[in-house]
Amino acid sequence: MKDLFPSSYEESRARFLGDAATLRERWKDVNHQATTLSGHPSLSMDVVLAEPATKQNLIILSTGLHGIEGYVGSAMLKLFIDQYLPRLNAQNTGLLFIHAINPFGMNIRRRYNENNVDLNRNFIWEEKYDSGMNPEYDSLFPLLNPQKPVKNLLLSDAASVASLIKSIFSFGIPRIKAGTLAGQYRHQAGIQFGGNASQETAAAVKKLLNEALSEYQQVVHIDLHTGYGPRYQMSMVNSTREPRSSGELSTKFGYPLVLAATPSEFYEITGDVTEYLYKLRDERHPVKELYATGFEFGTFGDSLPAQIRSLRATILENRNVHHPSPSKKVHQQIRAEYEELFLPTESKWREKAIADCIQGYNGILSAYGLIN
Repeated sequence: MKDLFPSSYEESRARFLGDAATLRERWKDVNHQATTLSGHPSLSMDVVLAEPATKQNLIILSTGLHGIEGYVGSAMLKLFIDQYLPRLNAQNTGLLFIHAINPFGMNIRRRYNENNVDLNRNFIWEEKYDSGMNPEYDSLFPLLNPQKPVKNLLLSDAASVASLIKSIFSFGIPRIKAGTLAGQYRHQAGIQFGGNASQETAAAVKKLLNEALSEYQQVVHIDLHTGYGPRYQMSMVNSTREPRSSGELSTKFGYPLVLAATPSEFYEITGDVTEYLYKLRDERHPVKELYATGFEFGTFGDSLPAQIRSLRATILENRNVHHPSPSKKVHQQIRAEYEELFLPTESKWREKAIADCIQGYNGILSAYGLIN
């Protein structure tokens, strides 16, 4: 188990590129391409495409859309390569592996990219970035984005609790949740900023997805994430465009927790890659078969106190980036809590995440006839 979880972006990337040799043992046409970040020549999003003789099925696995989440994503991608490649039909099933869509964030262990953009809010259809989306965010701005450094965590938490209580009375928890998580397109230094243009790695992924739907009859996409949901139970999170209900898919895959990205089941997202892929299929490739989902490995939990803890860690980390604390101790405390939110160190958590991922892989791949 320990070897599955890399300790650095560089280690993860080197392992991923080394696995291309493993693919060549069964897929004759294997190509690697890298999108190197402008201004960061040592950082790249890496893609390995293994193409079959007959382009019938394509399995896409993507990691690191939220940079720091790429460490767990890397582990689950390695798990797939080690355990599932021998069970795939290399004659009619291709593979598209995308490592570290947000390499900058993965490298420095942040959710956001080099422009403070949340890339899973950046997949906007036809580049129509509307600064007026999610107007609720402006009302929550003082709560979500304090404009001064943290000098003392106890005093900061007391002020945050007071601000949160005031916001709960003013807006209610559902409005706070919706306004916080949906994404916003006005405040570049604020949390959940979705950008005002397509980011370079997001643009590259959009091109890859379009090519995938153009060339293959059936596409299955799994995007790997951490953070939201029950602590010891992975969730499968589906597009609102997926025609089957969560209950139907739970039965189909033999998996206990399947959700739609709606306010009642999960939360609403603007600019989500899974939603974008369904829109792309519906608008440009309507005859193609598609199933796309996110594997979301919950960390702190889904209770109200756990959600408040998650929000606190998110606010503090972003605040500390833009208004650095003068205290080294405070900085370390903020970093430790933030990393635990997206990359838990507990062995029990990691073992259960692996077990859930295997169950999810088995359910989806079997349902679509992709493994023997």
